[in-house]
Amino acid sequence: MSHLVVENRFWDPEAERLSREDLTQLQLHRLRETVARASRVPFYQKLFEKDGITPDSIRSLDDIRRLPFTTKQDMRDNYPLRLCAVPREQLIRIHGSSGTTGTPTFVGYTRNDLETWSGLCARFLVAGGLRPEHVVQVSFGYGLFTGGFGLHYGIERVGAAIIPAASGNTPRQIMLMRDLQPDVLIATPSYALNIADVARSMGMDPAGLSLKYAHFGGEMWTEDMRTEIERQLNLLAFNNYGLSEIIGPGVSGECGVRQGMHLQEDHFLVECLDPDTLEPVGDYEYGELVITTLTREAQPMIRYRTRDIAALDPCPCPCGRTGRRMSRVIGRSDDMLIIRGVNVFPSQIEEALLSVEGTSPHYLIEVDRPGTLDEVTVKVEVQPALFSDKMSSMQELRDRIERKIHAYTGIHVVVELVAPKTLERSTGKAVRVVDKRGRLG
Repeated sequence: MSHLVVENRFWDPEAERLSREDLTQLQLHRLRETVARASRVPFYQKLFEKDGITPDSIRSLDDIRRLPFTTKQDMRDNYPLRLCAVPREQLIRIHGSSGTTGTPTFVGYTRNDLETWSGLCARFLVAGGLRPEHVVQVSFGYGLFTGGFGLHYGIERVGAAIIPAASGNTPRQIMLMRDLQPDVLIATPSYALNIADVARSMGMDPAGLSLKYAHFGGEMWTEDMRTEIERQLNLLAFNNYGLSEIIGPGVSGECGVRQGMHLQEDHFLVECLDPDTLEPVGDYEYGELVITTLTREAQPMIRYRTRDIAALDPCPCPCGRTGRRMSRVIGRSDDMLIIRGVNVFPSQIEEALLSVEGTSPHYLIEVDRPGTLDEVTVKVEVQPALFSDKMSSMQELRDRIERKIHAYTGIHVVVELVAPKTLERSTGKAVRVVDKRGRLG
């Protein structure tokens, strides 16, 4: 564990320390504005008219329960940008995340949205030790994925210097760290451990690098993993949470106390619901996070079902921030996997498999983390006519499947071909995924 401590500093002290009463009033005002904005979107307009919802009909925050849910499928159904509430010429940026068929779901941003977003990222970065004099290495992908650019503009807003290293080419990442001496690392937690491994293979002590702090997101990780990263890289690691459908990183993040992530409740109305009954769960109980944006202009989201399972803590934090805190995300209410920060659905893998001649619809996806990075093994039954002792033909089929899965998902997997009828059959819902990474908490 690093010997470093974080001075308790605020980026926007007034907003981050609003009294509960003032925050509730602000949320109610902004919820009405959001309903007015969403009414310009045909999808919401139709639902609001059916249920008699107008901005004036929202009299208290409890009225959020009268509003409809929005799902990832609704975004796909309104592809590419039919959930936007502003004309296309007002869009300044478009990001996206992958869907079940590899088609992204797009999110648009106005200039004000980008200003809001960079400010929200600045909040959790400053809470986690970032100062204007620091140098930050961003080892997230830059592109449609919101992580790279979201954090980039938040860091810039604080005034720190950025090394936009992007993801991959780990020896080069380590060379940049050695030569440019960054204070802060932005990456996925598993990639941070990979950096440590590669540094050792290059004959360097990762604990001797200049890093003091790290901000991790993009995948689920455990407290044990935090301890290990801090030990190997001699830094303080902070957790943050966000998702592209809502804004990107910046929905919540840790302060120096590091006992939960502070929700930015002046910008997001967050519910925690039982994923089966959709009724609220109690404080400290795990449920699905459902988020309504309160300030998004381009693409307001009403009660977006994140499918992320976490718990909410209303207890005041010693740091003085008044927003509720959320736990780590411990899993998902649907079957989506997050592999090295990439969203992957089993249905994507199934679709890839079934497009390769010779495979059967019987398969098993095994996810493990034997070292520092997620590994995926896909066991596939081969059709009887094609199952062969001939090594070369089996290798050729395996290569074709691996290439196809990579094309559909963007991740590399190991394919194991198995004889017909060797995978266990189920009389109920087939078990397609075995996640050996363990329950996260």
